[in-house]
Amino acid sequence: MFLRCNRRLKDGKTHDYWSVVENRRLADGRVVQRQVLYLGEINASQREAWRKTIEVHDEGTRRQVALFPAGSMPADDANAIGIRLDELRLERPRQWGACWLSCVLWQQLELDAFWSARLPPSREGTPWLQVLQTLVAYRLIDPGSEWRLHRHWFDASAMADLLHADFALAEKNTLYRCLDRLAAHKDELFKFLCRRWGELFGAKFDVLLYDLTSTYFESDVERSEHDKRQYGYSRDKRGDCRQVVIALIVTPEGFPLSYEVLSGNTADATTLGDFLDRIEQRYGRANRIWVMDRGVPTEDSLAQMRRMGASYLVGTPKGRLTKLEQGFLAQPWQRVREGVAVKRLGADEDTYVLAQSAARIDKERAMRQRRLRRYVQRLQALQGQMLTRDQLLMKLGAAKHDAGRSAQLIKVHLPEASSSAKTASFEFELDRARLRQVRRREGRYLLRTNLAAHDPAQLWTFYIQLTEVEQAFKELKHDLAVRPIFHSSEKRIEAHIFVAFLAYCLQVTLKAQLKRLAHGITPAEVIAKFKTMQMVDVHLPTTDGRELVLSRYTQPEADHRMLLDLLRLKLPDQPPPKITAKHARITAQPIPL
Repeated sequence: MFLRCNRRLKDGKTHDYWSVVENRRLADGRVVQRQVLYLGEINASQREAWRKTIEVHDEGTRRQVALFPAGSMPADDANAIGIRLDELRLERPRQWGACWLSCVLWQQLELDAFWSARLPPSREGTPWLQVLQTLVAYRLIDPGSEWRLHRHWFDASAMADLLHADFALAEKNTLYRCLDRLAAHKDELFKFLCRRWGELFGAKFDVLLYDLTSTYFESDVERSEHDKRQYGYSRDKRGDCRQVVIALIVTPEGFPLSYEVLSGNTADATTLGDFLDRIEQRYGRANRIWVMDRGVPTEDSLAQMRRMGASYLVGTPKGRLTKLEQGFLAQPWQRVREGVAVKRLGADEDTYVLAQSAARIDKERAMRQRRLRRYVQRLQALQGQMLTRDQLLMKLGAAKHDAGRSAQLIKVHLPEASSSAKTASFEFELDRARLRQVRRREGRYLLRTNLAAHDPAQLWTFYIQLTEVEQAFKELKHDLAVRPIFHSSEKRIEAHIFVAFLAYCLQVTLKAQLKRLAHGITPAEVIAKFKTMQMVDVHLPTTDGRELVLSRYTQPEADHRMLLDLLRLKLPDQPPPKITAKHARITAQPIPL
């Protein structure tokens, strides 16, 4: 194995992207290369650490040992057991590696210590703590419905071996009843996790990123009047489905502080006030910096934050730039990094920061030109069609909807409503004054804050970290597959999202550990690697009529060993062998009449 560098020219700069690659020789003598791990951009110290790790693993050698059949046993060893090699069987292959990794992450967060007092075993002996751990591991590794866990996944995994349990953990009603016990402990869990991440990674919660997303339901079952499943603005472009809204607070490193499940028709601007009060009651009053996108805060919520002594940095609609444009003209640009510059302007209560990104200018300009070109081509096509006025208006409305904001750059002159002509015609022209204004504002966005003493470059850095909360939503929706949600009870819908949140906590813990190794390695890739480690039961019949059962996980490959070393993890010992008596075959006996 070796490190390979791929260079790419992006935004006028040369970027080096690194991968761990191994050579494999084929049967015809050719050598091909397989990418073992993608590391992304790594610094010099990380690069040297990976090279040393590769050298260690390349020096490893394998050796074979002989296995003797029963006829070659030493005659003077009374403890020797003869085995019949020709009757050896391999049974129950099941996924082990990723299940073991999920258990390791669970122990690192000390979730056993938190849940043991809150989820004690039932009077019938149901181990609710292990049931919850199974649900969270399933959501992290191979998410799906609870019914699929019961019917397929549990038997295809090694969770029973790792938890020293049996199929009682995956009994259908047990899984659903476990969900009913979770939501009451949500607030306590938030406090526990904040403390634990502080101990593990030195996580701080001074800067908080706040945003909302939605998740929808395909089926519309009977529901109560005050059910949270409602029609509303859908981020998934499924306005035809009922949904719930999820509000999430994370740190710039991705550690979640809190979340809430809200009604599907909740407006973004109405959520912040309750959240501010809840965070203050839960964690006490502190001068935290809240970072939010435009559309979330209102003037009332910003005034509430000022009264609380909280700081904020929020996106602002570009319409406000019209009022501030003359003031910004006199301010100098300050370079933040290559291609990014900011300006600062003080106002009565707040400070405004105007940011300009060259890469964003190119992106927004290309999007606007593409839509505008398509809109003009559609208008030209409509000019050549024989349409009545009503037909024309309908087609113009559809074309304008597809063009979005770019349609505002075209002036369309419609025929008079009283015209008696059977076919309608129209003219259009480019609004050059509006186009010049749009071009001046492309790639620029306006920020508003009460942090008057902070450097504008630092404020811009805070704001772009909002991508971390967007990444959290992406992982909840895709990696952890929070939907589809098959539950109809509101309580179980919230519990389902709570399990997904717990799985995200495991994922973000792994992500924090991987961050020091290389930014290119994602938790999803590591979990996919460990999924290839299987466990099988080796059945060896003995010469005295019994059976030796060895449950063994497959040995880690080179890429597994590298990750284990770099994450400072050690695989557990193989389970001890079991020797059992063979089950006697029962033959049907005739029943005397």
